[in-house]
Amino acid sequence: MKNIQIIDRAPNATFSVFQATEEEFSAIFPAEGQDVEFIEDFIARCGGDDQAGLILRPLWERPILKRDALGIHGTLYHEYEDRRQHLPATKREVDWYEGAINSAQRRLFASNR
Repeated sequence: MKNIQIIDRAPNATFSVFQATEEEFSAIFPAEGQDVEFIEDFIARCGGDDQAGLILRPLWERPILKRDALGIHGTLYHEYEDRRQHLPATKREVDWYEGAINSAQRRLFASNR
């Protein structure tokens, strides 16, 4: 199982973590090394809400406490379309714009590309 953190603009701002099977994870994050996705892109790629729901419904039944999660393998953004330009176009955490991260992150990300 892989852990996906959900970042959304809901008033509760829980940023919850859910467990995904390898197949679900690959459907949500299809590109090599991809660990960032926008829900809008995922839904469009699936062909609509109904198809996306078939993949996401089981995921919503597998929440995990942050303290029990052994890593975050991906981040799924909800309602962040207006902030797309701030995230790496590659949808990979290691490709953040260098001005947006500190020197330790730059070194870490550079060694993991």
